[in-house]
Amino acid sequence: MTKTCAEAILKALQDTLDLPRLVKTNRDPFETLIVTIISQNTADTNTQRAFENLSKRFEITPQALANADINTLESCLLVGGLYKSKAKTIKLVSKIIHENFGGSLQPVLSLPLEQARETLTELPGIGPKTADVVLLFSANQPTIPVDTHVYRVSKRLGLAPANGNYEVVRMSLRSLYQAKDYLLVHLLLIAHGRKYCRARQPLCQKCPVNNNCPSNMLEDRNA
Repeated sequence: MTKTCAEAILKALQDTLDLPRLVKTNRDPFETLIVTIISQNTADTNTQRAFENLSKRFEITPQALANADINTLESCLLVGGLYKSKAKTIKLVSKIIHENFGGSLQPVLSLPLEQARETLTELPGIGPKTADVVLLFSANQPTIPVDTHVYRVSKRLGLAPANGNYEVVRMSLRSLYQAKDYLLVHLLLIAHGRKYCRARQPLCQKCPVNNNCPSNMLEDRNA
């Protein structure tokens, strides 16, 4: 995939798609971390409802959530699914940030990108995607979170190798696009994956970038 083709895909997606809701780039880093934990394997609507429940009951700070009653945390997160494991993760991560980082993620986020990613992923329950979301959305660090939609769409469009893992996909996207567009790339690939490039029964005929899609061309040749 050439950069020119990659840019053409981004432009076509930008011209035809609405960006996902619930996007906030000025949110406190710790809030971003908590929202992202809640969002794991959860629809946007239920993520929002669970976070609102949590916000009504607790101040969203490391100290408050570290000292929160686990049963109350679980009841707040119930609507989001996997509430027991998420409550446990939130309480433990909050405790570590409160005790080891002075109650703030800013010292971590100010580190060089890869060092910041490594520090965040050392926290229990925090994987590369969650770390990248916090770094991109709350620290404007030059990274691209790879969720299930980004992972699938990038490979179908030829933006990343078909056999690439999370890190290969992330680095492939970073090499094709300018850092100033990383947030847009992330959001538009998610929107495209939800509307057209679905996991099952993708809408290839209606896809705004089907002329640039190697997967679609393969299907045409095999028809």
